[in-house]
Amino acid sequence: MYKSSFIIVFFIILISCGSKQEFVQPTVEKITETIYASGYVKSKDQYQVFSKANGILVKTWIQKGEQVKKGQVLFTISNEVSKLNTDNAQLAAANADINANMDKLRELSLNIEVSKKKRDNDKLVLERQRKLWADQIGTKFELEQRELAYSSSKAAYESAQLRYNELKKQLNFSSQQAKKSLSVSQSMLSDYTVRSEFNGKVYSILKEQGEMVSPQMPLAIIGDASSYTLILQVDENDIVQVSPGQKIFITMDSYKDQLFEASITKVNPLMNERTRTFEVEANFTKAPDMLYPNLTLEANIVLRTKENALTIPRKYLIDDEFVMISKKEKKKVKIGLKDYQKAEILEGLTKEDKIYIDLK
Repeated sequence: MYKSSFIIVFFIILISCGSKQEFVQPTVEKITETIYASGYVKSKDQYQVFSKANGILVKTWIQKGEQVKKGQVLFTISNEVSKLNTDNAQLAAANADINANMDKLRELSLNIEVSKKKRDNDKLVLERQRKLWADQIGTKFELEQRELAYSSSKAAYESAQLRYNELKKQLNFSSQQAKKSLSVSQSMLSDYTVRSEFNGKVYSILKEQGEMVSPQMPLAIIGDASSYTLILQVDENDIVQVSPGQKIFITMDSYKDQLFEASITKVNPLMNERTRTFEVEANFTKAPDMLYPNLTLEANIVLRTKENALTIPRKYLIDDEFVMISKKEKKKVKIGLKDYQKAEILEGLTKEDKIYIDLK
């Protein structure tokens, strides 16, 4: 009998140990609903420096960590073909310049003067011959010859003027065209000198002297070290809840166990189709003492906060609308705010109720 009783007690204990049961109760506390976003730190006016032309990097005028000013020369790129084209354009412009062709214009100008004098002289001779013919002196043939000579000299004079004006017009056009070609060549040649677009700090130099470069290859990264912007990637499912002015809590691997605050300044409206995210910009309310570009971060964008909310751990929710109040019984609840650990209960539970937890 004693032995049988011991076996029964041992069996009950064994069952109890194999199926532990526990209950938790809702808690009244503060809850903050947030949206998660990942991102990185970007310095103000941070940009990648690109060349406008292909060529060989022959000179780097800056060093990593150096402060540069807007317009300062950063790199020099060599391209012999472009230089030769510019030299040829200079020669063509000098050759086409109107001052270099003044001899041709003087020659035609002298030709005009000679033609004018001949025309005037033939005119006087013609008038004299007409007077003689009126006095019945001379012959009809002589008069016709004088008229023909005057017409010829008059045409020669007008032709000389036309040639002069046409040459001057052509020289002006050729000169302007050559100067524009030179300007284009010089502009293209200036593309081989890379200058800074802003005042800033050189964070990285990406190419070495002697390497080939192209407009698709970044040469350096420059930014303003006095100010930083946070760049966040927000999922398309959450973006409609995000707007400028919202508070953000920031954590970074570089500052473990520290929490920083920031505020949204801009929501860029174009979605990245590859990642299905929107870019959101923010500024620190109070920045860490030391920052560097491209530091990674995680952010929680605050949507709403509620004091004295009735909450339960989210892990005890079933399909976001039920909780277990016994091993076999579910109860429907209405959910309010949620964070990553807790959920607000609006209806269905009180703080005296218990939620069943099976710990087996």
